[in-house]
Amino acid sequence: MGGGGMDSETHNADNGGDERFKSKNLEAERRRRKKLGDRQLELRALMTKSTIITDAITYIEELKLTVEELGNQLLQMEATSVDEEKIKLKEIDDEKEMKKHGIKVEVEAEVNHICGTKLWIRVVFQKKRGALTKLMEAISLLGIDLIDTTITTSRGAVLFTSFGQGIRAGLPEADQMRKYLLEIIRD
Repeated sequence: MGGGGMDSETHNADNGGDERFKSKNLEAERRRRKKLGDRQLELRALMTKSTIITDAITYIEELKLTVEELGNQLLQMEATSVDEEKIKLKEIDDEKEMKKHGIKVEVEAEVNHICGTKLWIRVVFQKKRGALTKLMEAISLLGIDLIDTTITTSRGAVLFTSFGQGIRAGLPEADQMRKYLLEIIRD
């Protein structure tokens, strides 16, 4: 039985040795993991700082571009404002010129049906910014396709004459169209 006791001591010695071996490896593995974890934290901190700096640089560059764009827009707005002032002064000058020569522009509008859906339109109005655009939009809303148009300006007055055709059936009466065009031009 002494041999049996020997086997069990050997077995116990083997287990104790395994535990020491395991604990040495376990300690080394823990140190290795801690060291690796610490280095990862340092790397993250460095990357975070560099990322913050890179993002800040990008943001500053975007702000510079925005400032430049806004500066250009401001210059354009100032130039447009100056142009609008010149146009207003020109309109005032045209009005003075007309009064000086005794010309008074009476807003007039004539609409005549020629045959079927064909029309002849004549409008006289004072030259103002956007007035012709309003007139053209109004004619388009009435459903009239302009075929032959003449526009004449002289000393602040505009004479618009056109031959047109109704795009759709059921055009308003000539008198209704005339009143509508007069209302648009007077506004």
